[in-house]
Amino acid sequence: MTRDDRLPRDAQSILELAARSMFDLFANASEGMMLVDRNARVVWINDQYRRFLPALGFEREEDFVGQPVSSVVHNTQMHRVLATGKPILIDLLDNRAGTFVVSRIPLRDAGGEVIGVLGIVLFDHPETTLQPLITKFARLEQDLKEAQRQLATQRRSKYTFASFVGTSPAAVEVKRQARRAAMSTSPVLLLGETGTGKELLAHAIHAASPRAGKPFVGVNMAAVPESLLEAEFFGVAPGAYTGADKKGRDGKFKLADGGTLFLDELGDMPMAMQVKLLRALQEGEIEPLGSNQLVRCDVRVVAATSRDLPQMVREGRFREDLYYRLNVLPIRVPPLRERRADIPQLIEALCEDIAARGGGAPLEIGPQAQAVLAAQPWRGNIRELRNVLEQLALRTDSPLITADDVADVLREAGLPALAPIERAAPGLLSEVEGADLRPLPEQIADLERRAIAAALARTGGNRTAAARLLGISRASLYDRLAASPELSDIQTVD
Repeated sequence: MTRDDRLPRDAQSILELAARSMFDLFANASEGMMLVDRNARVVWINDQYRRFLPALGFEREEDFVGQPVSSVVHNTQMHRVLATGKPILIDLLDNRAGTFVVSRIPLRDAGGEVIGVLGIVLFDHPETTLQPLITKFARLEQDLKEAQRQLATQRRSKYTFASFVGTSPAAVEVKRQARRAAMSTSPVLLLGETGTGKELLAHAIHAASPRAGKPFVGVNMAAVPESLLEAEFFGVAPGAYTGADKKGRDGKFKLADGGTLFLDELGDMPMAMQVKLLRALQEGEIEPLGSNQLVRCDVRVVAATSRDLPQMVREGRFREDLYYRLNVLPIRVPPLRERRADIPQLIEALCEDIAARGGGAPLEIGPQAQAVLAAQPWRGNIRELRNVLEQLALRTDSPLITADDVADVLREAGLPALAPIERAAPGLLSEVEGADLRPLPEQIADLERRAIAAALARTGGNRTAAARLLGISRASLYDRLAASPELSDIQTVD
């Protein structure tokens, strides 16, 4: 209470009496009162307030009084009143003891300086008229926390590098490149056929990057109509057009702020959108649809495409400047036919995942069935392999899958299939029965080495011609030559 020397003595006495009466009224009518000093330490509580101490975690009053108010009362606003000198007459406080309607009033000395704050708990009982408001506030708080939890889950990366199954030289190399890319802030361009695992790698790069705790937001260019792409990317200002949300809507750039923006099927992006994307990447800022204000956004872009972007650039269907902007860290994801040694591991991992999703036991793929699967061209790569395994899980009653089962599913799907070994060469089965049955990955790797040696012998050691003869890229051939001591001794030329 501040003394005013301009008032007559009688008036001053009446004012001081009114202040004491008001204090007594609050002390008796309220559910509790607390006083903090100018250092924000609790210096007094009344009898009503003491009943909250057990719920706040204190058995004795002396453990509460004398402590900084922020350390004993969660969500307190006493510091704000001390700093501003302005009262908070009505507020809702939510802490361990419950939800309350409270007031906070600054106390001043004779010079007008704030020397403390009086906190008053006005209501805490369900019988009060404000209980519906308190209940609604508590429900909204709970809904907000649940929405934040769900949003955090949705925007988090789903995969890590451990999810990219394979130990073949090609798989090891692509993971090595991706791990290095994760430590950079430059754009990453994932190149490869459909179904090779580009989206999985994008998630893994984000999860291994310094941005892992921030959002991972993906956009599939082929799935969004061209007319909606700008709004999808940059958001919409409030009331930007008829039917637009009055509150506006954030775009993918804003949602990914501080994290990673994944642009899938990049080759399907319209030319008009390419111009706006290039500007956003260069300037680090966006302009929501219907707004004249620029918004700063810090995003790391990972893009993926199965298209031949250099060819599209030459044909004028993809902007050259955008291509060079995104092609800073290109990573080629090899097709499955270039990493056949990984097929047994992939089969095992996919079967376990299919079983987990379906609630059944994992399929057991017999050795001959695995050999048939390993021999397929897999134009759809891992996605196609998974589809065949899912069909096997649904169409066969036995947990043990045979080569005949695989051949039947492939035939019905219209895919090329190798016949079971008994049908392919009568008498061959008796020949292999006495053979050394090593693990299938070792046999496949051995077969690859023999095929490469034969191709190099046929082409006189010309690596380019040998790669063409084998149907693989020169890079893949170089990887295999470097990884195999037996092959590295062969004299080769470009």
